[in-house]
Amino acid sequence: MSFLICLAALAFLMFVAYRGYSVILFAPVAALGAVLLTDPSAVAPIFSGLFMDKMVGFVKNYFPVFLLGAVFGKVIELSGFSKSIVSAVIGVVGHGRAIIAIVLVCGVLTYGGVSLFVAVFAVYPFAVEMFKQSNIPKRLIPGTIALGAFTFTMDSLPGTPQIQNIIPTTFFKTDVYAAPWLGIIGGLFIFICGILYLEWQLRKAVAAGEGYGTGHTNEPEPIANDKLVNPWIAILPLVAVGVVNYIFTTLIKANYGKTYEVAMPGLAKPLAVDVTPVVAIWAVEGALLVGILLVLAFAYRQVMAKFAEGSKAAIAGALLASMNTASEYGFGAVIAALPGFIVIRDALKAIPNPLVNEALTVTTLAGITGSASGGMSIALAAMANDFIAAANAAGISPEVLHRVAAMASGGMDTLPHNGAVITLLAVCGLTHRQSYKDIFAVTCLKTTAVFFVIAVYYITGLK
Repeated sequence: MSFLICLAALAFLMFVAYRGYSVILFAPVAALGAVLLTDPSAVAPIFSGLFMDKMVGFVKNYFPVFLLGAVFGKVIELSGFSKSIVSAVIGVVGHGRAIIAIVLVCGVLTYGGVSLFVAVFAVYPFAVEMFKQSNIPKRLIPGTIALGAFTFTMDSLPGTPQIQNIIPTTFFKTDVYAAPWLGIIGGLFIFICGILYLEWQLRKAVAAGEGYGTGHTNEPEPIANDKLVNPWIAILPLVAVGVVNYIFTTLIKANYGKTYEVAMPGLAKPLAVDVTPVVAIWAVEGALLVGILLVLAFAYRQVMAKFAEGSKAAIAGALLASMNTASEYGFGAVIAALPGFIVIRDALKAIPNPLVNEALTVTTLAGITGSASGGMSIALAAMANDFIAAANAAGISPEVLHRVAAMASGGMDTLPHNGAVITLLAVCGLTHRQSYKDIFAVTCLKTTAVFFVIAVYYITGLK
């Protein structure tokens, strides 16, 4: 019975998310409903002492990353830098290679720190122009953008500042460059297989006589490229985020140590901060600040002309994204406290291999919640200590645990109720029926890549 209560809570949350209701509202409803069925007297204490505690803790740690990432993406957009980067990549790759060009553009933007949601809005008009010129079916645009923005640069490549690569740092005491070789190998696997899949779909469409199509909705205005900034200047802030992130990671470790004490006249006693879990967070925040300042240095007038309204939209998006994930984090903490979860945990523990165990756990919960960061947060909050203990017994580095967890989170998260999927289809003016198949196929490749990387690790010992 206790197992069914946990399963019902998870199914309910997935159902309301699929129906478009707010997770912020229904995550506590689902969690406390499960508590009510288990122990009615515990509802209020669990809500205040566990759900809210974990939810607020997540916001405290990660909201600045969400916020700075959203603002950075917005100033990249307002400055016209994103358009310049897209135009430059198209010029190098050529209009005849529309699919690979759009994938590369999305990859450059997201690996440079631009939110995947911002990348969708920024790249879509260019994707339409290229697909029209090449007479490629519009229905392939969502799958193409998903491959570039939602996969290898989101959580595979080392150093990516996306939140999916940052969350594991606080659980495994690692940094965003954890297991670089495995990340690169996994990223290449996803990129190559994804391109082959999309090109195969294109050949099938061409053989069937299918072109771009007519009667589409949400078609963008033609793009004017007459006043685009030099692409080398446009890409500089993105490169700076990656370089400064690495430098700050090294400097913070060297100058702050594992614990740092701050003495202020107004404090009753020195403030002791455990630095190790927040090194990656501090480094990414500092790097994003440098990126924002660089954009302002080169395009102050263009950005400030629309910054008031643009920043409001960015902040609203950051608040919504962080609160959604934080609510799921609180939900996961409550579910993990229930007796039914012990059944689930013990069943997953029966998987003898710690890396396979971690990958299956993370990707399953990411699929249920429809969120890579949310599913990973739930899994790691509940089972990180178990993963670490099993890995230590097997002689596996925490860096490998980090990379496997990050990559697994971006696997089955993109089920139909995923927010990024819904946003992507809405921006493109297409439906699940028209384009979801290709997004799901890319997701399956992403899930396969996790187990490919695990196999590479055991065969070669690379990390």
